[in-house]
Amino acid sequence: MPLLATRASETPEKLAAIFPDTGESLSFRALDAAANQVAHGLIALGLTPGQGIALLLENTPEFLILSYGAKRAGLMVTPLSIHLRALEVQHVLRDSGAALLVAGAALRDLAAALDLQSLPHRFSAGGAMPGFQPLQSLMAGQPATWPAGERPIGREFLYSSGTTGLPKGIRRPLIAFADRHKPEFDMSWKAFYGFAEDTVYLSPAPLYHAAPNRYVQRVIDGGGTAVVMRKFDAAACLALIEKHCITHSQWVPTMFVRLLALPNSIRDAYDLASHRCAMHAAAPCPIPVKRAMMEWWGPIIREYYAGSEGIGVCFIDSETWLCKPGSVGRAAYGAVHILDDDGRELPPGEIGRIWFEGGARFAYHNDPGKTAEAYNDRGWATLHDLGWLDEDGFLFLSDRRADLILSGGINIYPAEIEAVLSQHPAVAEAAVIGMRDAELGERPRALVVARNPPGDAALAEALIAHCRSQLGGLKIPVAVDFVTELPRSEAGKLLRRVLKERFF
Repeated sequence: MPLLATRASETPEKLAAIFPDTGESLSFRALDAAANQVAHGLIALGLTPGQGIALLLENTPEFLILSYGAKRAGLMVTPLSIHLRALEVQHVLRDSGAALLVAGAALRDLAAALDLQSLPHRFSAGGAMPGFQPLQSLMAGQPATWPAGERPIGREFLYSSGTTGLPKGIRRPLIAFADRHKPEFDMSWKAFYGFAEDTVYLSPAPLYHAAPNRYVQRVIDGGGTAVVMRKFDAAACLALIEKHCITHSQWVPTMFVRLLALPNSIRDAYDLASHRCAMHAAAPCPIPVKRAMMEWWGPIIREYYAGSEGIGVCFIDSETWLCKPGSVGRAAYGAVHILDDDGRELPPGEIGRIWFEGGARFAYHNDPGKTAEAYNDRGWATLHDLGWLDEDGFLFLSDRRADLILSGGINIYPAEIEAVLSQHPAVAEAAVIGMRDAELGERPRALVVARNPPGDAALAEALIAHCRSQLGGLKIPVAVDFVTELPRSEAGKLLRRVLKERFF
């Protein structure tokens, strides 16, 4: 994007991105020049604005170079999850209509499981791969200057995490060349988090996911430096905060759980004084976990609720959250409404579907039916999450509609039961799914990761008794099973469909 070009001219030798696992880095000048070479190479292949490329890459410098370069050529960029099954990756690759694939040599086994016969252009990064040309051949001899002409600017063409089925593509129109200096999204995030040119941002999550992808590029566009880990490691994160004087970071609740599980000798070994903003999102964070993180890191934790669809955003800081524990904040972009199944607005305290009014429009690629389901007759949009507002307009999440347990005609929200289970000192993580019941249709069943595994029958009974002390009737789990871990996406979202497949 042009913002990077501006930074390259102003602070050419400043580091835009650091990759600590391999010791690689990219200055603003180097990233800008390489992105231009990629853009020229893609144009030389005959790719035209609106076409797309797909990236099957780990968190590497090539990921950023290709993302910036493809957008300068007016192309859509679809990162492919390296943690999905080959069938799901194949679906995204085919559904996106990508004309070119760049795959990392470290992922050659996954790439080999894909049907790529109809894909006209294939390049490899980080090593040779059968059937792929080296990425350098795309860039070799190409100019390091911005492509000629007023080509529109491309965008990320991201896919949902597929927690309730195959991933869905979220496609937006290209950006007109005349608008190349305008922010792509609402800018309320910048002031809320305090992003500036001195920002040093730690990203411990995969770049194929929307949040780390967008925030790494936002940091770079703003003149800051992104420290991009290959994969999350709790102790390594603390070491990097000290080493690089990290000012900002982004997490998911599972990462908090693993950080808190570190021995005190490791937790206390690092100087975290530079760290002034720890963002988190992607999944509900158990109240005890968030409190414990605030006790350790101080009131620097800031939460947001949003989606890849970009229809709205809620924010909440630490001080406010302590007054409203469990809330994801008030709307900063788009107005929030809670509606019942008939479209009637519900009063404070009542659970219904969350709708945003006034946010950006979007469409699910190749799925007009799902797009239509995301909008109501007033033009408001939903992610199909459930929640409620309090009297002050603060939003509290319940669940996704697809995760509801219907028992004897009563709606049971798994998140409510999970929150109670998470309060028990013996529980590290908990998930609740519906268990078939001949009389009532479904009953809640709990899957628990014990802090001191393995769990036993006595602990299961204790957890059921704990739930009985705080929950009524049908909300009490009929069984507690112990698992070594809960299936989650790399974004930290619980994959209930995987649990349901495993236990039914």
